[in-house]
Amino acid sequence: MPLSVPLLLRPPLHRVRALGRPPVRALMNLRELVSALNDFASPALAESWDNVGLLVEPSPPHTVNTLFLTNDLTEEVMEEAVQRKADLVLSYHPPIFAPLKRITWKTWKERLVVRALENRIGIYSPHTAYDAIPHGVNNWLTKGLGTCTSVPLHPSPAPSSPAEGTHRVEFCADAEHLDAVLSKIKDIPEISCLTTLPARVEGEEQTRVSLNCSQKALLEVVALLSQNSLLYHKTEILLLQKPLLPHTGMGRLCTLSEPVSLSDIIERVKGHLQLPHVRVAVGAGRTLESPLKKVALCAGSGSSVLKGTEADLYLTEMSHHDVLDAVANGISVILCEHSNTERGFLSELRDALAIHLQNKINIIVAEKDRDPLQVA
Repeated sequence: MPLSVPLLLRPPLHRVRALGRPPVRALMNLRELVSALNDFASPALAESWDNVGLLVEPSPPHTVNTLFLTNDLTEEVMEEAVQRKADLVLSYHPPIFAPLKRITWKTWKERLVVRALENRIGIYSPHTAYDAIPHGVNNWLTKGLGTCTSVPLHPSPAPSSPAEGTHRVEFCADAEHLDAVLSKIKDIPEISCLTTLPARVEGEEQTRVSLNCSQKALLEVVALLSQNSLLYHKTEILLLQKPLLPHTGMGRLCTLSEPVSLSDIIERVKGHLQLPHVRVAVGAGRTLESPLKKVALCAGSGSSVLKGTEADLYLTEMSHHDVLDAVANGISVILCEHSNTERGFLSELRDALAIHLQNKINIIVAEKDRDPLQVA
């Protein structure tokens, strides 16, 4: 008789499966995934000049099993994405920024699009939307300073606020002028929320008109109403401001829990960014041992974001002349090269997205992605 293996010596069935193959993950439809990524960081939080969201889309239906994270999508990184069987590349910097007039093999950015579509790889970019969110790039960069509190330098207004337009105009008109005025107002572009209500003004029955409009339309509305002195003197103009989102916006102003010398901050930044060297400009009247209390920072190139901010130190990428201005005002500057203040965030992003997406897909970080500049 053939000998049977005692039951106690047999490996558990679940252990055999675990050793034989990786755990099965659910797949996500591309549009479902893009919607989830937009929920993680609304594209509406990005700067108006930016190009964010889904930039390249393979023909639907497109299923995503592997999401590939990179700071810059170069041709070398795209080849890595192909080799690692990525279905969607999340590139922090948008590889398509200036409009492309053709898709050929002539320029490297055109070739990125060709390679992506040939291999059915989508491309998504969040860029400045990730700068603004509380759990984004700038918040990660503050962790390199040590214990501190931080606030956005330029808070973001709520993108979903119901208010339309930049101004509200309200005025009262009698029956003699009402129809003619409303007819002309309706011909002005960028007018919204036009309402009329009966009103009694100085004992007379009139109609109160309320409307929202853009800055451009406001000039036309005021010009129209000023043609009738009775209407113009009864006009009220209100500035509409959307509520600000807490902890959300461009740049950060950080207040350290206790003063720290510039030399210590330099070492902390190098450690956080895993850099052997950074460039430093010491503010006028300061030394490497001068204590710092306030640090203004912006990942990437943020001189326009920090401009005019009172701080002991600027941490961002700045031009030569912007550095001179800061130093003349007694502000020290640390330069780390553009993408070095961003790339380290990808590991934290991978973990955050895994939770946000409920581990439905594989999320990997590019290994070929690196800053193009080196210290020789």
